[in-house]
Amino acid sequence: MSGFRRFLLVVAVLAILAAFGWRYAMQWRPAVETFAVQGVDVDETDGAIEWKVVAGGGADFAYAAATHGRQRDRLFEENWQGMAAAGLRRGAVHIWSLCADGVEQANAFNTMVPRDLSALPAAIDFDFAEGCATRPERDALIDEVKRAATIVEAHTGKPVLLRVSRQFEKNYDLSSALRRPIWAIGNFLRPDYAARPWRMWRASDIRRIDGIEGPVNWNVAAS
Repeated sequence: MSGFRRFLLVVAVLAILAAFGWRYAMQWRPAVETFAVQGVDVDETDGAIEWKVVAGGGADFAYAAATHGRQRDRLFEENWQGMAAAGLRRGAVHIWSLCADGVEQANAFNTMVPRDLSALPAAIDFDFAEGCATRPERDALIDEVKRAATIVEAHTGKPVLLRVSRQFEKNYDLSSALRRPIWAIGNFLRPDYAARPWRMWRASDIRRIDGIEGPVNWNVAAS
């Protein structure tokens, strides 16, 4: 075999291995023997969802984004009703904006999300977003988040979850300042960047499941 043909064979084998690896990654989820409770989180970018199919495919719960800053998620009401109709435990997420007032964000969330004491605790998502260059001082941000969280908790009746990205936590260390359950993020590997053990883990943001077109965020609850 010539050197060129050998090179082509190696390239072909590597391509096949990469394809199998990617396929495995898209189907992977943490073992249910270790994490018995697993589910999805979605927002309007996931499009229309067949919630009964999602429930039948192994999801125990679902979270849907309700608000982004002061703006409403255009598919929240549809998702909220669909999750309930499918028998899924449901929760709502607020996507925090560093470019909007915290109290106004909390009020927007409470206006959007019906009061439901049977719902899962609400979550507030913290990450850096394109189009927002504002970077408040840590103490100012923590005070603002405390006020907003208190307003949301008065509406929902439960402590909020803090879903904090690794980079946001590195910059602001929210988990050591705010005594709320942590929802950590890390593809495939259990995250350890928060000051306290996480209550929820987003284990993959590329999982493919029936009922949702495109990749979806897959999460597990701490056992």
